[in-house]
Amino acid sequence: MLERTENLSPSTGPVAGDVPFWSASRLATAIREKKIGSLELLDAYLARIEKYNPRLNAIVELDLAAARKRAMAADEALVRGDSFGPLHGIPITIKDSIDVAGFASTWGSKELKDNRPAKSAPVVDALTAAGAIVFGKTNIPWFALSWETFNDLHGTTNNPWDLSRSPGGSSGGSAVALAAGLTALEVGSDSGGSLRNPAHYCGIYSHKPTFGVTSIEGQSVPGLGHVPDIMVLGPLARSAEDLAMALDIIARPKETDAVAWRLELPAAKQTKLSDFRVAVMLEHEGSDVDNEMVEILRSFANSLVQKGARISFVARPDIDFDAAHKLFLTLYSASGSGAMPELYWKLISQMALFFRKSSNSEIASIVRGYTQRHRDWIRLDLVRNDLRAAWAAFFREYDILLCPAAASPALPHDQSSKIDRFRSIVVNGKRVAATDQWFWAGLAAVAYLPATTAPVGLSSAGLPVGVQIIGPQYGDHTCIAFARLIEQELRAFVTPKGWE
Repeated sequence: MLERTENLSPSTGPVAGDVPFWSASRLATAIREKKIGSLELLDAYLARIEKYNPRLNAIVELDLAAARKRAMAADEALVRGDSFGPLHGIPITIKDSIDVAGFASTWGSKELKDNRPAKSAPVVDALTAAGAIVFGKTNIPWFALSWETFNDLHGTTNNPWDLSRSPGGSSGGSAVALAAGLTALEVGSDSGGSLRNPAHYCGIYSHKPTFGVTSIEGQSVPGLGHVPDIMVLGPLARSAEDLAMALDIIARPKETDAVAWRLELPAAKQTKLSDFRVAVMLEHEGSDVDNEMVEILRSFANSLVQKGARISFVARPDIDFDAAHKLFLTLYSASGSGAMPELYWKLISQMALFFRKSSNSEIASIVRGYTQRHRDWIRLDLVRNDLRAAWAAFFREYDILLCPAAASPALPHDQSSKIDRFRSIVVNGKRVAATDQWFWAGLAAVAYLPATTAPVGLSSAGLPVGVQIIGPQYGDHTCIAFARLIEQELRAFVTPKGWE
C-alpha cells in the first residue's frame, strides 16, 4: 500500500468537474491556454489519490516535493512565454518496473524494495523532455508475471468497475490510475498482453508498439539485463489521441543505435472508417471467448458496416493459429527465462518426467521455452519469420484485424498463484487454463505486430469490453487512427461509476 509521508491535500482548491478525466491532450491545451495551472492539476490528482487510492491501491509511491517543484516551474515558464513541449506541465505516473530516477523499481518484490535506479528509462526521459511531470509509480504483479495485479510488497490492486475483480496485468496499476482519474497518462510494458489486457479490463486505451519501435532500456530486473525478445514499452491513456501523441514522443531507437538510426513511423492513410478494410476474428476453437463478449464485439463490428467500413468475418492470414500460439508460448517463455533462474533449474531437473506425461500441451510449450538451447531458439525464430511474412501478405489485402484482447471481461480476484501458468479461469461456465487467453495476446506479440486496445462496450454485469486492433508491422498509427475514429463516432472512454 502507498505510504504517506507528507500531506497529500491540495495547496489550492481542487479542480472542478470532470477535469481529472480529460485526455492528456485536452489538459495540455488547457494548461498552455492558462485555463488550468500545472500545480493546480497535480494537486487535484493528489487529492483524488488521497480519497480513492486506499480502495484501489493503484499508486504505490509518490514524490510530492519534486513533482510540485516541477509543476511550479512549468507554470512560471508559461508566464514567461516558454513551453517545455507537447506535455508541458502534465502530471503522469509510470509502471513500477520502468525505471524513474529517484523512485523505486521494486518489481513487486520485497527483495527489491530498496532498488532505486540513478537513471530513468529512455521512454521516461522522452516524456519529461516533452514537459511531463512524473509524480508517482503504479502497482504490478510479482515480477510482472500475471494478469492479476498483486504482490507481497504493495498488496492487491482492485478494478474500479468492480473492486472484487482484477484490473488485469501486468500494467494493472497503470490502467486503474487512468480509469479512476488519478493520473493523466501512463506508460507500461507488454509481451504477453500486459498493456492490452488491463486496458480491456478497465475500459481505457493502450497501444502495444511494433517490436523495436520503443527502447526497452530501463526495464530490467537488476543483474539480469533487458528482455531480448517480444517485450515492448507503450502508452496507456483515456483517449486514442493521447496514444498517438505519447507514441510519437517515446518512439526512438535505443541509445546505442540512435547514433546512426532514425525512426519514422508512417502516418495512417485512412481518414474515415469507410476507408478501412477490416478483418474480424472473434473466436478460435480451443481458445474460448465469453459468449456475451463475442456478441458485444460482433455488434460493434456490424456498426462499422453501417459506417461504411469494408468488413470480412472470414478473412484470415495463411497461418496455423494453434502452431503460432505454441510458438508464442515458447518464445515468450524463452525471453523471460533469465528472470527466474531457480525455476529454470527446477524445470531442467523435471523435464524427463514431465514430457512423458504431456509433450504437446500449452504448458509443455512454456517449459520448452524456459529450458531450450540457443540453437533451438534460432530454429524457432526462423519459423517466426515465416509467420511474419504470412501476416505481411495478409495486410496487403486488409488494413487491420479486429479480435478480442482476452477471453472474458475482468475476472474475480484469484491469488492462488503469483504466476498465470499455475492458475485456471472460468469461461462460459467451463474451467480452462489461464494461459488459454494468451492466445489473443500472442497473435500480435510473436509476430512483432502493433496492437491498439479500445473500449467498445459494457457487459450485462457492467464490465468494460475492449477490442484489440492488430495492424501491419510499423502500422502503429493505422491502429491508433482506427481507435480514434471509433472513439469519435461510436464509443469513447466512460468514467466508472463511483469515482466521478
